[in-house]
Formats: sequence, structure tokens, C-alpha cells
Amino acid sequence: MLQTPTLASIDPEIYRVLFENMDDGFCVIEFVDGPHGPLSDYVHLIANPAYERHTGIPNVVGQYLRQMVPAEADDWIAFYGKVLHTGEPIRFRNELVATGRILDVSSFRIGPFENRLVAVLFKDVTEQVRAEAALYQLNETLEQRVADALAQREQAESALRQAQKMEAVGQLTGGLAHDFNNLLGGITGALEMIARRAVQGRTADVERYVAAGLGAARRAAALTHRLLAFSRRQTLSPRATLVNRLLDDFVDLVRRTVGPGIAVEVDTDPALWPTLVDANQLENALLNLCINARDAMPDGGRLTITTLNVQLDPDQAGERGLRPGDYVTVTVGDSGVGIAADDIERVFEPFFTTKPTGRGTGLGLSMVYGFARQSNGLVRIRSTPGEGTLVRLYLPRHEAIADPTDDAALQVRRSARPGLRALVVDDEPTVRMMMVDALGLIAIECLDADDGPTALALLDQGIEIDLLVTDVGLPGGLNGRQVADEVRRRRPDVAVLFVTGYADSVVLQKDDGETGIGVLTKPFTLDDLQQRALSIVEQVKPGG
Repeated sequence: MLQTPTLASIDPEIYRVLFENMDDGFCVIEFVDGPHGPLSDYVHLIANPAYERHTGIPNVVGQYLRQMVPAEADDWIAFYGKVLHTGEPIRFRNELVATGRILDVSSFRIGPFENRLVAVLFKDVTEQVRAEAALYQLNETLEQRVADALAQREQAESALRQAQKMEAVGQLTGGLAHDFNNLLGGITGALEMIARRAVQGRTADVERYVAAGLGAARRAAALTHRLLAFSRRQTLSPRATLVNRLLDDFVDLVRRTVGPGIAVEVDTDPALWPTLVDANQLENALLNLCINARDAMPDGGRLTITTLNVQLDPDQAGERGLRPGDYVTVTVGDSGVGIAADDIERVFEPFFTTKPTGRGTGLGLSMVYGFARQSNGLVRIRSTPGEGTLVRLYLPRHEAIADPTDDAALQVRRSARPGLRALVVDDEPTVRMMMVDALGLIAIECLDADDGPTALALLDQGIEIDLLVTDVGLPGGLNGRQVADEVRRRRPDVAVLFVTGYADSVVLQKDDGETGIGVLTKPFTLDDLQQRALSIVEQVKPGG
């Protein structure tokens, strides 16, 4: 029969081997009375070899605590004295300052209190504690370091954006200076020749110089409109439009423009929805696309114009930066040389062009882009070198039925309307003078003012007017919109014609659908001013 071994039967040598080979430090201390009072010190009775390894203190057997570490003896006495008095084991972590070691300690009493014996088991955790402290510090500062890193990144990105902005401004101003200097040279040259011929009494060539000057001025106006379109500041007159109907006449213009070497094909969706858009600006945008297509096919090719209804779900709309819903699309495609991959991302930048010097301003596609965005739509481009290019305009569907009647048919077809009086407000004397004289040619009596307060002061004198013609941007604290609102508050039957060099949506946003109010974009012809003035007066005072 097998006997169960007892502790008494285990060879004491085994205990000695275990004691000497323990990885943790171990000792037994005995509390003693001393100069500091009862149980105020202790002596090390036994200690294993690991004691020195973990504390850095050799030969501790027989040594008293207050002799070994007098400066910190009270703390160690308090820890182990509690174990001695209560008999409850404790575990704690404390620094042995004398050697700079942080010890993880377990302690328990041996026998009754009267024996005054306490066992201590410990290990050096200095590196662990330092690692934990470093990790804690890392976590504590992580948020700040992330914030600093993001701030540095934002600063770098801001600097990059500024550099790109300045590069774009450099291209913009350089291109503007070149084009406008050429156009101004034509205008000033024509005026100088007219002046000289007038002094000489030679009128035969005046008409030619007038035509040259007006042509240069129109090209300068077109350049300005392209810039405004890119910045989405052009004045638009959106109305319900059937793009298919617009293309009927437009295609003939395209065929004449591109020449006989290029086949023009049109594929329209017969059920195409109406869209709310400025028809004239849409024609300009499409003409720009067709001219680009022509230039991409120097040896001839095929140009296609396609219309189609599309419905964009949230994912499709999100990819295009549009709202989900119904859109009318107009696509201009060509079989030309295509656009290199490195250039495709830049084609909508102002003054960026792949055409040879002198063949393009680089504003065509940027104008199309600005027009599309201002019309709450989008333009996208896809191209493969050697295979051609597709440019697609997305325009939101409009629920109203397009009016088939052309605006020109609604204009008042009379050369004059005697008995009308207009108040002309513009801070530019030359422009104000030209408007007063032009309206005078159709028998409209004119008063004029250079700012809003002056204009309203004239009305305070009891002067009656039928028409207010005002610039939008005025000095004196009142803009054109505010002047018009006050005039119509006093006299609701006064027609208002805003003249502006750019579209200020905040100022003009209330004009949509208002009877007797119109907008005319500078520069304009005298005929445009006269006909528009008569047209809006007709809306509030028909007949006459």
C-alpha cells in the first residue's frame, strides 16, 4: 500500500535548493525594540541570493533596517508593522530609494504576533514601471501630438493651396494682360484714327474705324463674360427651355463654324425634359465645346451632339457632386486627337490650353464649367488620346412647360414712346451720359444721379418717373437694389432696369418673376438698352 508523503518526510535539502534558486527575492525579518521605541526596527534573519539581485543590497542577513536605509526606514516599518499587528497579508509597490529600485512586494506574518516574524517576497519592477509611465505619458500627450500633426498638415496644405492660387493668379493676370492689351490697342487706335479723320474733315474711313473699334470692344466684353462665367458671376436670365428646340437653329451655326471637313451629327431624345437655363449662355457654352471639337480634328472627323434624360440616384449624384434627381444632358463628342491624361484634370482651369500660342485663350472650358455650376448643374469630360473627347453638360430638370415664344417677339417693336420720364443712376459719368443720351434718342426724358441718396432726393422733390435705370453697385451707402425697393415702395408702377457688370445674387435674388423689372449686363449696345427699357415699361404701363 502506497503511503502519502508528508512535509516532514521531504528532505530539507529540497527546501534549501528551492530557497536559493527562487527567481523572486525572499527574506524573513524579526521586529525588535530600539531607540525609536518598541518594535521600531527589524533585523534580517534569512535572505535568498535573489534578494541582492532585486534590491541591489548585498549581505543583508544580520543587518538592521535603520542601519541599511535610515532615511526611509519609517516607511518600511509602517508597511510590515501593519502585517505583524493585524496578521493580514498585504501587497504593495514601493521604491527602495537607496538603490533606485521599485519593488513589487508581498508580505505575510509567520506564526503568532509574539514571534515578531514577517516574511517578505518581492521582485524588481523598475523597468516595467518606467515602461508603464512612458506609455501613460504617450497616451496623455497623444491627443495633443495628433492635434499638432494635423495643424502642421493643415499649414502645409494651406501653403500649397496658396502657392497654387498664386500660380493661377499669375496665369490669369498674364493672360488677361495679353488679351486686353491687344483689344484695348484696337479700341484706342480706332478712336484716335476717328479723331484725326474728324480734324482733317475726312469722313470716308470713319465707318471702318468705328466697326473695328466696336468689334474689339465686343471681343473684350466676351472675354469678361467668360471670366464671370468661370467665377459664376455672369448675369443669367434662366427660363424654361427645350434644348432640342434650341438645337434646331443652333446646328446650322455649328455646321458653318466647323466647315465641310467635319460631319455634324445630332441625336436627340424626343421626350427630352425642359430645363431652367439661360438659353443664350447655353448656346455660347455649346458653341465653345463645338469649336474645341473642331480644333481637335484638324484633318476632319465627326462631331456629335446628343441629348438625353437621366435619373441620378444618391450614389450616382454623389459621384458627380449633384443632388439626386432628374437631369437633362447635352453631350458634345468628337473623333479628334483627344487629351493627354496629365492635362485632363486641368482643362477647366482659366487660361490653361493645349492649343498652340495664339489659337485659344484657355477660357472656353472654364466658362462652360462656371455656367454649368451657376445653373445648378455640372460639366464632365472624358477623353482618350487618339480616340476623341466627350464633354457632357448636366442641367436639372424643370417641371414648368417651356414657353415656345422667343423673347425677341415679346419686345416692344416701336422706335420711341414719347411722354416717358426716366431716372438714370450710375456712378460712372461716361456710362451715365451714354445711357441718358441713348434713352433721349427714343424720346424718353431723363434725370440722372451718381448715387442712391441723390436719386431719392430727386423723388423727394415730387418728380414723377416711369422708369428707374440703376447700376447695382453704387457708392453712398445704398446699392441699386435698395434704391429700387425704396422707389417702388413709394411708386409701385415704376419700371426698374438694373444694369450690372456682374451678377450679385444677394442683390438681385428677389427679382425672379417680378413684373416690370429687368437686368441688363454691361457692356451693352444702345439698341439693347432702348429695347429693354421700352419692354419693361410696357409690362407696367401697356399701350401709351
